[in-house]
Amino acid sequence: MDARFTDEQDEIRRTLRELLGKRCGPEELRAAVDTPAGHDSALWALLAGQLGLPALALPEAYGGAGCTVTELALACEETGRVLAPTPLPATAVLAAPLLLALGTGAQRAALLPRIATGELTAALAVPGPALATALALTGRDRRGQWAGEGRAGGVQARRAEDGWQLYGQADQVLDGHSAELLVVAAHTGGFARSRVLLFLVRGDATGLTRVRQTALDATRPQGRVQLRHAPAELLGDETVDALPALARLGDTVAACLAAEAVGAAARVLERTVEYVGRREQFGRPVGSFQAVKHRLADAYVQVQAARSAAYYAAWAAATAPDERAGALALAQALEALRRAAAEGIQLHGGIGFTWEHEAHLYFKRAAGDELLFGPVHRLRAHAADAAHVFEEAGT
Repeated sequence: MDARFTDEQDEIRRTLRELLGKRCGPEELRAAVDTPAGHDSALWALLAGQLGLPALALPEAYGGAGCTVTELALACEETGRVLAPTPLPATAVLAAPLLLALGTGAQRAALLPRIATGELTAALAVPGPALATALALTGRDRRGQWAGEGRAGGVQARRAEDGWQLYGQADQVLDGHSAELLVVAAHTGGFARSRVLLFLVRGDATGLTRVRQTALDATRPQGRVQLRHAPAELLGDETVDALPALARLGDTVAACLAAEAVGAAARVLERTVEYVGRREQFGRPVGSFQAVKHRLADAYVQVQAARSAAYYAAWAAATAPDERAGALALAQALEALRRAAAEGIQLHGGIGFTWEHEAHLYFKRAAGDELLFGPVHRLRAHAADAAHVFEEAGT
């Protein structure tokens, strides 16, 4: 295994960091999250049209760049540095891989080229606050109980004269209020023979109501999706089992989110080091005190370790899928971000707690991601179970 990045991968990072440094500063970030969509559509058009971010991990046959999860993770690391609110995670990390893996030839040909150009945004709608379970990040549910298991609640699918109809509700859907295409996980077959299938719902479908939610992390916009006999198209065919596909997707999602969290942790740590080097107390820079140096050094080591884990998880997702690598990398990255953000707030003093300063946004990103994809101890517990760490020999 060659751990060095290629020239193309380094160029992706350099170009993206330069562009986001100019177009996604603190003021632009706040203006973007206050829009109805929760992101800057002009910036997204630039990232998609000029840099081709949503096309990175898509095959060339569908207008993609033919790259791997590694390139997509590097892009997420750079957007994470500035907490850029873009449809990249929802569209390219969560939805597009499912369309590629399960879609029919006609569905892939109709949807993936539009996703590659940024013309079409998509979101994965999972009933209830169970996204981490659906992706097998915090446990493997082989029956799909997280989706309601055919009982009341969740999202139910039933046949109609001209296709399928969906009925139910999904909360905490990333970009669910603005995505032009929803990939909805729903139960069908009744309670006795219930199974989970994935369906495509257009953003303008009848019977579909979407409302943006007030989230802890405003830079990660979420929506509530309500379906009342909404017309839907089955993704793939009925012979496809959606649960294994969602579990496989978890490897990619964990790697990209871990890289994103590492980028955010590194940036907030950099800002903190810069600040304590300027801020004086008792006639000397705050950063010259031994206790402050130790705290920042510990945070730096934690961030670097998380970066190594995230890079390995991205490599593993592209070459040798290992659910333990993704879950452990995500746990380590979220913990590193929480530590770096907390140190940043405290060492910035009073300004770290004000709305005008961005330090609190990084802490909210750490807490919000742990609520959506964690918590950390469950990510680690699932990885330990997958590795049979606590099983006795011979059992």
